[in-house]
Amino acid sequence: MELREIEIFLTLTEELHFGRTAQRLHLSQAAVSQAIKKQERSIGAPLFHRTSRVVRLTPIGERLRDDLRPLLRAITDSTERARVAASGRSGVLRVGTAAGNTLELRPYWDAFRAAHPTWDLRVRYQPFSNAMAVLRQGDIDVYVGWLPITEPDLTSGPVMFTEPMVVALALDHDLARADAVSLEDLAAFEVIDTAGAFADEYMDVFNPFQTPGGRTITRGPVIADLEQAFSATANGEVAQPLGGHAARYYQRPDLTYRPFRQDWRISWGPIWKADNDNAGIRNLTAVLSDLGPREL
Repeated sequence: MELREIEIFLTLTEELHFGRTAQRLHLSQAAVSQAIKKQERSIGAPLFHRTSRVVRLTPIGERLRDDLRPLLRAITDSTERARVAASGRSGVLRVGTAAGNTLELRPYWDAFRAAHPTWDLRVRYQPFSNAMAVLRQGDIDVYVGWLPITEPDLTSGPVMFTEPMVVALALDHDLARADAVSLEDLAAFEVIDTAGAFADEYMDVFNPFQTPGGRTITRGPVIADLEQAFSATANGEVAQPLGGHAARYYQRPDLTYRPFRQDWRISWGPIWKADNDNAGIRNLTAVLSDLGPREL
């Protein structure tokens, strides 16, 4: 199997959609389909179950994915290290963030670049639905998410900012008529479901399963990213808690935001694999410690 064929296969295992895979790799959908068929003929078994509506891996496809993923990552990392060495840089630090307050986070990135000019810092938006999987796979080095992290193979660094929570609502939602919302109010409506993307203890910090009074907060539609969350909210399907910066950075004509009556605040900071001995991460956490957290 050639390197490009491996890339096509692994991208399809992530997207589970031929059209999105083709778009992501800048190929035609026919080219993706032909590459997968060629691989299946070579192996002698289907790698994917395909219908008009669903694409999913077969058990053999799952095993091949698990075997090939670290190989492709090793090749990619080796190539990147060679490029870094040739350019005279110290390394590349890849940061994914679910926090959308770009302007407010910029001082941290500027300070890192000023203190460590030979490091190539790359900051990108990271959809929350696969953030931990991407982090564990090594596709990013650091994920900026809410804290605290509760999973034993992950660790976190200094708090970057703390902010109040708000609730996003459709304009005609029952709660939109109030000046502020109680956490108890959420029990009468649904919030998004991330389908196990996070450990329950971690998810409970941001998207609680119960109100303080013990009432269940029902999960609604399964959501993969922030845009889908906004769509479900605007359509009245959910009343969704979000970090307060959303009210500043995601103003939309079909949404409104309300504060909570309770003093519900959330902290954000860097998260990484506990066994990732990366000098760039150490440098970043030192910069964050020097600047200290922001209160938003």
